[in-house]
Amino acid sequence: MHSSSINSNTLLLGVDFSSAPTRRKPITVAQGRRQGQVLRLDAVLSFDSLLGFGEFLAEPGVWLGGFDFPFGLPRELVQALDWPQSWPALMGHYTALSRAEIRDAFAGFCAARPVGSKFAHRACDGPAGSSPSMKWVNPPVAFMLHAGVPLLLQAGVELPGLHEGDSRRVALEAYPGLLAREILGRRSYKSDAKLKQTPERLIARKDLIEALEQGRTRLGLRLKLSHAQRDSLVDDASGDRLDSVLCLLQAAWAQGRAGYGLPALIDPLEGWIVST
Repeated sequence: MHSSSINSNTLLLGVDFSSAPTRRKPITVAQGRRQGQVLRLDAVLSFDSLLGFGEFLAEPGVWLGGFDFPFGLPRELVQALDWPQSWPALMGHYTALSRAEIRDAFAGFCAARPVGSKFAHRACDGPAGSSPSMKWVNPPVAFMLHAGVPLLLQAGVELPGLHEGDSRRVALEAYPGLLAREILGRRSYKSDAKLKQTPERLIARKDLIEALEQGRTRLGLRLKLSHAQRDSLVDDASGDRLDSVLCLLQAAWAQGRAGYGLPALIDPLEGWIVST
């Protein structure tokens, strides 16, 4: 695992991903840099196509990014379906399938299992509180993996613990819900549905941002925002911008840690969520 190119001045990325981005619901990328225990937000970018986002990833540069989509599948699922058991071959097989084929394969797997344990989980799902990476609805993370991993591979980036690539551009799996739940508990702070964009969720976003600015999380980092940036995060009722910033914080936490703070032993089919 290489970490020599990632230094204290490295650009950090936090990515709130969509498997079907549009102008109304784009892929959102927060950019920032860490100075000691302070993370300064520099910019928030939007990409309304997978092609445009892929081109951005492929640009030469030095960065460390946290990406909000799964990089791997549960080993139990892969073995049950008799799919390839090395990560590169598995991803080649998986991304060659259509979404309908994936849905049918996963639905068949679930149908054969008892109520209450329909889905297979990765080792990181329990500690992170994340959805199983085989879920195809609410949220469709299986399709996010299907759309996202090929972009990382085409761009030639490094995925620590899974895939060697350009050690100057390093992608880690992140999960904004992990950090949000630490601060808010079960309170919801976002919704894509207009009717659910309530005053309670607005207050939750303000509380979440205030805690991040004060460094009141186990990551030990303080988020530095301008007034305009703070207003932008508060006003985005969908939470996409805020989720990208939460992923940015997870990337900042990983910066400078041996092996990016990942466990020494990661299942090479499943991957791991950073800061879990």
